[in-house]
Amino acid sequence: MFVPDYEKTQKLVEIADKSTKRDIIEAINCQKFGIKEFAVSLSPLIDNEILRMVAGRSTLLTRKRFGRAVSLYIPLYFDNRCTNSCVYCGFNCRNDVERTVLSYDEIIKEAEIIRHHNFKNILLVAGEHPESSDIDFLVPVIRKLHELDFTCVSIEIAPLEEEQYRTLVKDAHLDGLYVYQETYNREIYAAVHPAGKKNNYNWRLATAERAAKAGIPKIGIGFLLGLGDFREEAVNLAQHLSYLQKHHWQSEFSISFPRIRNASGINNSFTTVKDRDFVNLVSALRLLFPEVGMSLSTRENPDFRDAVIPIGFTNLSAGSSTTPGGYSKNGQAEKCHLEQFDVEDSRTPQEIAETLNSKGFDPVWKDWE
Repeated sequence: MFVPDYEKTQKLVEIADKSTKRDIIEAINCQKFGIKEFAVSLSPLIDNEILRMVAGRSTLLTRKRFGRAVSLYIPLYFDNRCTNSCVYCGFNCRNDVERTVLSYDEIIKEAEIIRHHNFKNILLVAGEHPESSDIDFLVPVIRKLHELDFTCVSIEIAPLEEEQYRTLVKDAHLDGLYVYQETYNREIYAAVHPAGKKNNYNWRLATAERAAKAGIPKIGIGFLLGLGDFREEAVNLAQHLSYLQKHHWQSEFSISFPRIRNASGINNSFTTVKDRDFVNLVSALRLLFPEVGMSLSTRENPDFRDAVIPIGFTNLSAGSSTTPGGYSKNGQAEKCHLEQFDVEDSRTPQEIAETLNSKGFDPVWKDWE
C-alpha cells in the first residue's frame, strides 16, 4: 500500500524554497524531469515569465501526446444523502438541506436526456451512503447505461471493497472510478472529516489500489485544492501516482483538479488556490507525467477554463448539474439548494463544444470502446 513519505516531501519542499531562479529554469528544461525537478518547478520564486515558460512547455507536451482532441464527459448525480460530515461539502450529513435519491427509472430518465446531448462518457456520482454504493443496485444501472450506448461509464461514490469493484467490472463492465484523497496531510484530513467512514484516512488512500487490483481500466485521483499547502499536496500526489503507475500499470490513471467552491450551509473559511498556482500545478504535473490524462470540471469559471485548456487538459465536464435529477427540467441542468457545490461554468455542452472548435480543438463525445 502506498504511504506518503512526509520526510521526503518536506525535504523536496525545502529544496524548492532554497532554489534560485536559475535552478528553476534548469529544472523546467531538464531532459530527465523527476520528482526533485517537479518540486523545484513549484517554487514560490516563480514569476510570470517563468510561469509562461513552464506553461508553454506543458502545452507542447500535451499537443505532442494528445493532439487537439478533448474528451467531454458529464456527471449524473443520483443521491445527495451522505453519512460523512466533510466540512467543505454541501452533502455533509450535518447540513440541513433537502435530501433526495433517484430511483432506477429516474436515473435512466436523466441518462436519456444526457444522451440527447451527444454524451457517451458518463460519471455516476453520489454522496457516501450505503444504499447509493450497493452493487446490487449499481450493476443493473451500469448495464442499462451501456445499453443506452454510453461507451464509458464511471463512478464517484463511497469507496468499496476490492471484490465489490471486481463484481462491477465483471457483471456490469464498469469502465472507470474517480476517488480523491482530498488531502494527504493526516492532521488536516482528520480535522475536515470529523465523522463518518471517510474519517478513515488509510481506507480511502488505498481505494485506488483496490480498484486497480479489481481490474478497473481507468482510475482518476487528485486532492481538493484549498485544504492544505498545495505544494506539499502536489508532491504527495506525484509520489502516489508514480507508485500506482509502477505497481498497477494495467490500469490507466488520470488526475483531476477540484478547487473548493461554495455550497449551501458549508464552512466557507477556506482559502482556495490562486489561479496562477493552479496553472503552475497543472503545468508541472504535465512535465512529470506527459502521458497522463487531466480533467477539468465546471467548478472553474468559463473564462479561466477556456484559458487553461491548452496547457494540459484532455477531459472536460460540460453542462453539469450537481443536483440529483438536475437534468430533467427541460433537458437542462437545474441549479438549486440540493447541489454539492456551486457550478461556475453553466454553458451548455453545445456551447462548450463550439468554444473548443473556435480554439482549434476537436471535442470528442465518446471514450475509446
